[in-house]
Amino acid sequence: MEMRERVSTALKEAMKAKDADRLSTLRLINAAIKDREIAARGTGDDDAVTDDEVLGILGKMVKQRQESARAYEEGGRLELAEKEQSEIGIIEEFLPRQLDEDESAAAIDAAISKVGAQSVRDMGKVMGILKKKYTGQMDFGRVGPMVKDRLG
Repeated sequence: MEMRERVSTALKEAMKAKDADRLSTLRLINAAIKDREIAARGTGDDDAVTDDEVLGILGKMVKQRQESARAYEEGGRLELAEKEQSEIGIIEEFLPRQLDEDESAAAIDAAISKVGAQSVRDMGKVMGILKKKYTGQMDFGRVGPMVKDRLG
C-alpha cells in the first residue's frame, strides 16, 4: 500500500475511533504531504509525491518533534514534551524500522566500497547513496560523523 493511502486509511480509522490526539497528528502528516505536492506543482512537476519523499517528510517531522521535546524538557514543560513524544510515536508507525548500529556500519562500508571513496572529499557521494537507499531507516545526523570517521 502506498504511503499516502496508509496515512489516509489511518486518518479515517482515527476519525471513527474518535481518537483526537492521533487524528491531529495524522492531519499534520497529511498537510505536510499536500504542502510538498503544492510546492512541486509550482516548479512544473505534476507527479504525485513519491513514497521516498513521504519518508523524508516523516523523518523531518520526527526530528522536529525530538528537538521540540528536548527544548520542552529543558524548560520544565513536561506535559508538552510528552505530547511531542506521543506525536513521534504516531509518525514512526509509518516509517520503516530504523537500522541499528551494526546494520548502519555495514551499510556505510558497502556504500564506501560501491563509490570507491578514499577520503573525506568523497563523503557527499557516500551520503548520497545512503540517502537514496536508506531514507527513513537511518538518522543521517548520526550517520554523517560515522562516515567521516571511516573516510578520515
